[in-house]
Amino acid sequence: MANTETIEDFYQQKFNWLPANLGQAIGHFNVFRTEDCYQPGAKPVQYSRRDFYKISLFRGKGVVHYADKSIELDGSGLVFFNPVVPYTFENLNTEHSGRFCIYKESFFTDTLRKNINELPMFAPGANPVYMLTDEQDKYVFDLFEKMLAEINSDYQFKYDLLRNYVTELIHYAMKIQPSDKLYQHPDANSRITSIFTELLERQFPIESPQQRFELRSAKDFADHLSVHVNHLNRAIRQTTGKTTTEHIMDRLASEARALLRHTNWTVSEISYSLGFEEPAHFSNFFKKQTQTTPGAFRIV
Repeated sequence: MANTETIEDFYQQKFNWLPANLGQAIGHFNVFRTEDCYQPGAKPVQYSRRDFYKISLFRGKGVVHYADKSIELDGSGLVFFNPVVPYTFENLNTEHSGRFCIYKESFFTDTLRKNINELPMFAPGANPVYMLTDEQDKYVFDLFEKMLAEINSDYQFKYDLLRNYVTELIHYAMKIQPSDKLYQHPDANSRITSIFTELLERQFPIESPQQRFELRSAKDFADHLSVHVNHLNRAIRQTTGKTTTEHIMDRLASEARALLRHTNWTVSEISYSLGFEEPAHFSNFFKKQTQTTPGAFRIV
């Protein structure tokens, strides 16, 4: 996998300097105007994970390559990036007027950090892009302008205020696209499905060839949940319309695509990390899921 971009790398690449307060105990935070960071002719940042969060107000045209998905942007959007999911951002604009902020996880207290990391925009498999109307764009832009003014002030408690601005930004996005249904479990089947999905996602992303995907079958998950495998299968089928095995295979195929596209691991290493005993078994699985071979997919 491409090396993780650290917050130090970010400053060196964009500005060729490091802020004096980078190692402060409260957790680093900063906010920027996109036009101040744009480098004409620069290639897109190499696909990698970061060790910091980023929230960006994007205006214009671009493409976000996020995990194994590519999302085209045309207009104004609020985009959330977290350290767990690797991404590359291609800015296709000739003019730049966006804003973005970055922060380390420790910028928030333990309780707030836990609450924020469980919100929809940071959930595994979530769509990180929230498209904005002109009115919404103005609201978000003004929030970033407040951050820019505050970060340059000498107010003693400015980082408390900046935390509030970031939290307001996150909640404003959720008000745009309410996600209440994600947290409603009207019956036992829905609750079992939710727990199964969480267990499945918790095994990803695969960080190294030595990491192993362990819960591979419906029975593995049923044993972990202390329910009969038939009960698990019935609950997931009734809730989602798909079998337990289909969910597992779909998620395996998604991770396989991401690893093939964005790492230099061999097919054998990817095969092992995804729990296949033989590369041939992995190749057969991948071809069945995607109608192409791992090698052919990698060179496209």
